[in-house]
Amino acid sequence: MKQIFSFFLFVFFTVTVTGQTANPNYDPSLAKKFGADDYGMKSYIMVILKTGSNKRTDKAFRDSCFAGHMKNINHLVSIGKMVIAGPFDKNDKSYRGIFILNAVTFAEVDSLLKADPTIREKIFDAEYFNWYGSAALPAYLEASDKIWKAKP
Repeated sequence: MKQIFSFFLFVFFTVTVTGQTANPNYDPSLAKKFGADDYGMKSYIMVILKTGSNKRTDKAFRDSCFAGHMKNINHLVSIGKMVIAGPFDKNDKSYRGIFILNAVTFAEVDSLLKADPTIREKIFDAEYFNWYGSAALPAYLEASDKIWKAKP
């Protein structure tokens, strides 16, 4: 029995040690900058925006809310909290858009989104999810800002 246990222990340590390879491109300062763990990943909070209960159709009201929505998105980008934002095509689930936020808690997300009038006025309902993804996601924002010709 002791020999079987020793064999399995040997196999476990062999697989553990040889199963991981070092990345020759690893940049510790870049990993630290983005808050990466050993796998190049980190935790974010994903927000799914769904059609809310406010069905008000007044054009001036809705235009003002959506202008404030875009202003808040741009503000969150400028302070390093918004990583990804974008709308969904029409769908049968009433999903309207997605945010991936560089945030730790749902309370922090509540604070970040309280300035968004589409959420405050219930044009959108926001559902929060913990999400684990590449720590390098924010790196695309610099390139993203250089490839659009006109603001939507």
